[in-house]
Amino acid sequence: QLGKLLIKCSTVFLISFSSQICAIAHVTAKTMPHEDAECRKGSAPNIHDPATRELSVVVPSYNEEDRLPLMMDEALDYLEKRQKRDSSFTYEVIVVNDGSKDQTAKVAKEYCKKYGSDKVRVISLEKNRGKGGAVRTGVFSSRGKKILMADADGATKFADIEKVEEGLKNLQPWPKEMAISCGSRAHLEKDSIAKRSYFRTLLMYGFHFLVWFLCVKEIRDTQCGFKLLTREAALQTFSNLHIERWAFDVELLYIAQRLKIPIAEVAVNWTEIEGSKLVPFWSWLQMGRDLLFIRLRYMTGAWKLEAKKCN
Repeated sequence: QLGKLLIKCSTVFLISFSSQICAIAHVTAKTMPHEDAECRKGSAPNIHDPATRELSVVVPSYNEEDRLPLMMDEALDYLEKRQKRDSSFTYEVIVVNDGSKDQTAKVAKEYCKKYGSDKVRVISLEKNRGKGGAVRTGVFSSRGKKILMADADGATKFADIEKVEEGLKNLQPWPKEMAISCGSRAHLEKDSIAKRSYFRTLLMYGFHFLVWFLCVKEIRDTQCGFKLLTREAALQTFSNLHIERWAFDVELLYIAQRLKIPIAEVAVNWTEIEGSKLVPFWSWLQMGRDLLFIRLRYMTGAWKLEAKKCN
């Protein structure tokens, strides 16, 4: 009798607690950030217009004055050589200065002077919005048929763009011109575990489990900052994106799977670079909360997917 009563009370408690969490997730859901005003005014390049470049590279940057030059030198050296080999290849690099307090904007603008503002553009945000918000801003201002997200630390070798391009190509035919190819560090996991503390390894496995259980089941590494999207895929996913900080990659891929956009995962070279902005415990705690709320807010209808149209 007592056992049955305890089970009944526990069940009632869990149902009540789950209902409260769902209600909190629904009530606290933020509305989707408004698309940049420039996109609507037509005073600047934007994702809604037809592509005029083969490739756009979006580089979110927050206090990256020390690490950005190495990444930009490597990327622009590769892109310039590729353009010399193929005159039809056109590109742009968009550095999004995410409210930096150092000289990130000044460093980036030196590349505008060197390569021209048609090839290198700098967008500065007054306040820090987070990596997802910075990438979203750059994507909305892009002109490329394909759009590459690339981290400012240069942890992934830029020449590996050819690997993710091949991954994108292998997904053809693209349904409604939409496809995504994700760089992946999953093949390096065993080596990285050997260098990590038990606590960080536990956090990593916990995060992977939550991603798999709540949001994305078929991608082993959702957090690699090297992702290539077709223009239409970028329009549809980023127009529906809500998360602006570390967990934005997960929501991006969750949206893509909900929209039935094909996704490839491709192994890339990756080196850990000093100066990471990720604080292991607190950042992962925030990401865990965001993962739960991603699932609940879409499940309860607080967030809905909307199809967008190009001009």
